[in-house]
Amino acid sequence: MSSAELSLSVPSALELPRPSGRGLMGFLGSLWSHDMAMDLGTANTLVYVRNRGIILNEPSVVAVDEESGKAVAVGNAAKRMFGKTSRAVRCIRPMKDGVIADFDMTSLMIDFMLRQARRSRSVHKPRIVIGVPSGITQVEKRAVIDAALASGVREVMLVEEPMAAALGADLPVEKPVGNMVVDIGGGTTEVAIISLNGTLYSHSIRVAGDEMDEAIQREVKRHFGLQIGIFEAERIKLVIGSALPFGKARSITSCGRELATGMPHQIEISDELVREALNEPISAIISSVVTALEQTSAEVAHDIIARGVYLAGGGALLKGLSERLNRETGIQFHRAKDPLSCVVRGVGKIVDNLKEMRVLCIS
Repeated sequence: MSSAELSLSVPSALELPRPSGRGLMGFLGSLWSHDMAMDLGTANTLVYVRNRGIILNEPSVVAVDEESGKAVAVGNAAKRMFGKTSRAVRCIRPMKDGVIADFDMTSLMIDFMLRQARRSRSVHKPRIVIGVPSGITQVEKRAVIDAALASGVREVMLVEEPMAAALGADLPVEKPVGNMVVDIGGGTTEVAIISLNGTLYSHSIRVAGDEMDEAIQREVKRHFGLQIGIFEAERIKLVIGSALPFGKARSITSCGRELATGMPHQIEISDELVREALNEPISAIISSVVTALEQTSAEVAHDIIARGVYLAGGGALLKGLSERLNRETGIQFHRAKDPLSCVVRGVGKIVDNLKEMRVLCIS
């Protein structure tokens, strides 16, 4: 960095706040801090950089050259290649059920995304806080930490996704109030009740957006004898999927491979068929919510009835889900603002206030 650049980026001595106990070098290092937050999801990975906000939101997909083992594409570019590559290139979704299924590919993906997010010139390696499922094992925690360290960060901290989702939804987690959150991601659904910066109840089931997509695949295969891709099933879910019937019937055109003949074939799929396919995973999520409600104390139950339950994660975007949950539990459900980025915004709050909020990270 030139002296001219330095004079522009650092305030004058009169404007500088007093250095903390870390000393002058630690204080100057904080001026160039680019600490990060990451929601390492099964379906999507989002990256937040301190003082810059969310700067990356990409599908958790990697395309790798089989011979060299190097990444050919990551994120959206790899997703567009999925199922369309030659034998020389393999497309992988390295996350499964919210945890690392392929360590090497996850390391490649994290490294690529953090390089995209980091500033071109940096004084220090960044620290990173990563959101992980509440039901993660010690071995799975270690895999996440090792994959992040391999990308060149200097410190890795983990925070449970329900806590991050509650922060992202602007819930008063530090107060003596029962805050209930249901985070429906790609691989897991997290149900948690939070109060006084701690988790009163937490449960994770491996039924979420991916299971919904697979249920649509199975139903189309059973009903039409047609095999469709996982991302085509996701598209169908997003366009006409719902937890409850709404207004007039809708349909969507889909293409796939006919199992009887092996030939490409086009069909028309109704919203009723999709709703029938989604009923099983939705029922599992509702059952998990009901179990959590049954575990609450009378005081917490009062808070939940008064404040409602907050839905986060991409699965919360399913049409009619909050209404169905309300109908089956008798409790009001609110969809958080921009539920897909709710977790990473919550982790970002921890990064922005790391000194005060580090207590929320898990060992």
